[in-house]
This record gives sequence, C-alpha cells and structure tokens, in this order.
Amino acid sequence: MTEPPWLVVGLGNPGPGYAATRHNVGYLVTDLLADRVGSAFKAHKPSRADVVEGRLGGVPGVRAVLGRSRAYMNESGGAVKALATFYKVPADRLVVVYDELDLPYETMRVKLGGGDNGHNGLKSIRSALGTGDYYKLRVGIGRPPGRQSAADYVLKPFSSAERKHLPLVVETAADAVETLLTDGLEVAQRRFNS
Repeated sequence: MTEPPWLVVGLGNPGPGYAATRHNVGYLVTDLLADRVGSAFKAHKPSRADVVEGRLGGVPGVRAVLGRSRAYMNESGGAVKALATFYKVPADRLVVVYDELDLPYETMRVKLGGGDNGHNGLKSIRSALGTGDYYKLRVGIGRPPGRQSAADYVLKPFSSAERKHLPLVVETAADAVETLLTDGLEVAQRRFNS
C-alpha cells in the first residue's frame, strides 16, 4: 500500500488586491514550491481550492499536493479539510504555511501541533479538522508599528525595505518545507528555526 501524499497548504486571501500583503506569505511560499515542481495551480472544484501535484525535495522527491484555499483566510478550514479528505491525507502529513505576527520579519519556525495564537486561519483549520496536530511553518512578519491594528497591518503590502529581503525569506521558507518532508521535523527545526 502506498503512503498518502503530503499536503502543503499556503494560507492567504484570494484575489489581486491581497496578493502582495503580509497575510499572503503562505501563498508566496506555495507559489515558489509550485515553480520548483514545474507546474501551475489548477482549480480543484470539490474543495474550493487550487492545487499542484508533484514531487518536492529533489530526485526522486516526496509526493506532495500543494494547496491554496479560494476562500478568505478566516474560512480556510473547509478547503483544507476537503483537500485532506479527497487526497486521504492524515493530519500528521499536513503542513500549513502562514504569517506570524509574534516572530520578527526574516525569521521562521517549524513545529508540530500547538495553539492557534489568535490566527483566524488556524482557528478555522482546527475547527474543520477537529485537531491542531499538524505541521506548521510560521513565517515572521513582525508586529505593527505604533498603534496600527494587527488586522490592518497584515492586510498591508510589505514595506519597501521588507520587499528587498522578501525573495530570500520566501526561498528559505520553501527550503524549510522541503527539508521537513525529506529529512523530518528535527532536521528542519535545527536548520531553519530562528
């Protein structure tokens, strides 16, 4: 019997108005992983998501499905559950990539399980799956300056200074996902947790 694929979901909001915002860093990482697979996202109607199927982590690679919900961040859970059900992926083969306010920009953490830390996308996924015991790649976006609300901050584009480093941040996060899939959690944490 073959193992189910890994499911790697990048969180974000659909549509061009949100494309360059901090909240969409999960989409940016899965876009780069799709480029590495050599494929473009295609509609997966049963799940209200877009997917790419391929192999990650070199040759022969690890079988993976990359997913992005077409619902807004706060409603991501339905699409994640539908993808996990369709591809028969258990929670311990799910990786969710998302923005994290409590980590400084240019830092990241790979972990298994844990709380939602107020992140509405994660709350939606936990509610839909009935568990938070899946892998998470938290990509730091830092806290808003001054009195700006967190809700405003995550929906704003990266600053010009941040944009200079963004390609490296996204590339490093994509490397972290591939390392997690090929070498496991401990190796990924040692190499990428900052």
